[in-house]
Amino acid sequence: MRKIASILICLIVLFSCKEDEQSQYVLDDVSKIDMSFNIERFDKAFGSATIHDIPKLRDAFPFMFSNRYNDAFYVQQLNDTLSQQLHSETLKTFPDLKSEKQELKQLFQYLKHYNSYFKTPRVITAISEVDYRNKVFVTDTIVLISLDTYLGENHFFYQGLQKYIAANLKPEQLVVDVATKYAEQTVFQARRKTLLDEMVYHGKLLAFKDRVIPFKTNAEKISYTEAELDWAKVNEDAIWRYFVERELLFSTDNKLPNQFINPAPFSKFYLEEIDTDSPGRIGRFIGWQIVKSYLKNNNVSFEQMLKADAETLFNASKYKPEPYEP
Repeated sequence: MRKIASILICLIVLFSCKEDEQSQYVLDDVSKIDMSFNIERFDKAFGSATIHDIPKLRDAFPFMFSNRYNDAFYVQQLNDTLSQQLHSETLKTFPDLKSEKQELKQLFQYLKHYNSYFKTPRVITAISEVDYRNKVFVTDTIVLISLDTYLGENHFFYQGLQKYIAANLKPEQLVVDVATKYAEQTVFQARRKTLLDEMVYHGKLLAFKDRVIPFKTNAEKISYTEAELDWAKVNEDAIWRYFVERELLFSTDNKLPNQFINPAPFSKFYLEEIDTDSPGRIGRFIGWQIVKSYLKNNNVSFEQMLKADAETLFNASKYKPEPYEP
């Protein structure tokens, strides 16, 4: 299926917020912002189509069809046993999208609240043959969601995948992934060379999600289980000391992103007593805390934070995690 290339858009984000006792942000009420849209079920339409329906679908969803293939090619796809099973299983999990639509509506309301230029996109669902690396595509006019990548972590379609990948192929992550795509289009950072660059960049993405999907848990925002997030909180000071003592923050070693930033079953400290217990991407969690500390300790707008380079932001953050005390 043809993929839609992401078109970078500039969202002008101006946030005003305050912190409550749990250091979460209390945001303005957005419930009165009109945000009407329909979810267009291309997955349903295509799954039940015949050769006579293809021209109409091609007219309605031209970006879902390639001019390199004729209608007979798509009919062949329709008759493919695996495709039929994918459509069947997707309909079982998503007979309707009421809860997902409500969460998407809230996301769009927050995006509109912070950026008056935001336009409600077309939201279209499709099947991608479990292309879990490309679950969501977002442009300035379209959000395309592959529903077969959200069937639940224990679904039999995912049995051949590593557990840490399958863990986030569940309905609860759908709106988080859409928010992540909007964050990636908003947060610009020059070429990332050091581990600190990577941590701060991903910390900004998570801070963006703090504001546009505050109805999701912190664990969901970072795609952790609650137990993994608890581990990160308990060990935050020890992780930070590990980075500092080994002078990793300003290191340009290209192995470090794979150890601490990129998706993985665990973070690679190469310490027997910690590796198997740690969640992957722990550098993103630390970057999140650095960005939160920067916003807390400086009289700056969210927009100013987004523009700050990693080293400047870190130096002004006054970030210093406290040792965990049970």
